[in-house]
Amino acid sequence: MAFLEAVRLALATIRVQKLKSFFTLIGVTIGVMFLIAVVSIVEGMGRYVEEDFAGKLFGVNTFTLRRWNDFNTDDNLDWREIQRRPRIFPHEAQLVRNALPGGSVSAMASESFLSANSSYARPRQVQAVATEASYFTIKKFVVERGRAFSPQEVNVGARVIVIGVDVAEHFFDGLDPLGRELRIAGTPYEVIGVIERQGSVFGFSLDRLAIAPYTSPLLRTIRPRGDVESLVVQAPSALLVTEGIDAAREVLRSARRLPPGRKDNFALETQDEAMAFFDGIKSKMVIFGTALPAIGLVVGAMVIMNIMLVAVAERTREIGVRKALGARRRDIMSQFLVESATLSVVGAAIGIALGVGLAAVIEALTPLPAAVAPWSVVAALIVGAGVGIAAGIYPASRAARLDPIAALRTE
Repeated sequence: MAFLEAVRLALATIRVQKLKSFFTLIGVTIGVMFLIAVVSIVEGMGRYVEEDFAGKLFGVNTFTLRRWNDFNTDDNLDWREIQRRPRIFPHEAQLVRNALPGGSVSAMASESFLSANSSYARPRQVQAVATEASYFTIKKFVVERGRAFSPQEVNVGARVIVIGVDVAEHFFDGLDPLGRELRIAGTPYEVIGVIERQGSVFGFSLDRLAIAPYTSPLLRTIRPRGDVESLVVQAPSALLVTEGIDAAREVLRSARRLPPGRKDNFALETQDEAMAFFDGIKSKMVIFGTALPAIGLVVGAMVIMNIMLVAVAERTREIGVRKALGARRRDIMSQFLVESATLSVVGAAIGIALGVGLAAVIEALTPLPAAVAPWSVVAALIVGAGVGIAAGIYPASRAARLDPIAALRTE
């Protein structure tokens, strides 16, 4: 029997025996549907982290000096030792600044979620940041209304503040926020600018910002001991990032008198650490996310095998006639394998369509991004065909071994 004829016969069986075909395909369909949905969400998260999230979090050609890591990729870290790390103070941050390559831009920054209020709206938590004027350049914040604070205002500790769109809309809805007062932890600040909309990261708004000078009272509110939470450094080029990290490490280790064999008691993070951290999460999501589809595919393979065994029993006389007319064992076997694979591929195709739809629904209803990878569609079809072939081997071999005389006598 020709390949196309076997495919036509399988499709005709699906069309005629709709209920049986439904139960035959449901296992493969569900397995492929969840496989496509999981891969689409993981792919979407990967693209988002690479193209958007890391850029917004770290900036371009930057690294950050911290007391401890925000993103841990080393499972052997001793967290008790990390907790004992000394705080970073402004004089140490200044030593690092002095050692940086020429053209580098840096900003000390401390941030926390604090309660804010105004005369026009109820109190609300904002992401308060105490930093320097260069922070706007490093983060590429564009002030769409008003202005950013100047280095002179940082020097005198002016009580001025630049806010995000969400903060402006909540506290000054329908009003021009410029020149108005916003209180953070009870201290009044004059709003001098509004940053253009930044969007959100996994459902967390980046527009709840309230940024004040590093020397304002906000720093003491966030860091009562006067230490530096982070020093953000932007190198002139990607090649100079590594040079800047090496210079920062050398000068800080020297200032803290760390012997050569001892680990750093501070953290220097780049975008690569964040990417490695999320790559680890992504690989775990793929492993756990494919467990359910794998179960569905195994169940689907068992159902297809049983249905094909029934088909062999129902078509025993037909097999006997074909053998009597000269059909070889491999002809009979290939016929049933093609039919089994066709059934499975049809189920996989339906599962792909449902999986794409499920990924779109998840993206619309949750903060999780989704992007259908073309390779996952091809892989799902190949997996579907493989499941069908694996499930059809035993029924096909059983049909091929039938004795033609005994088969012709079957009623």
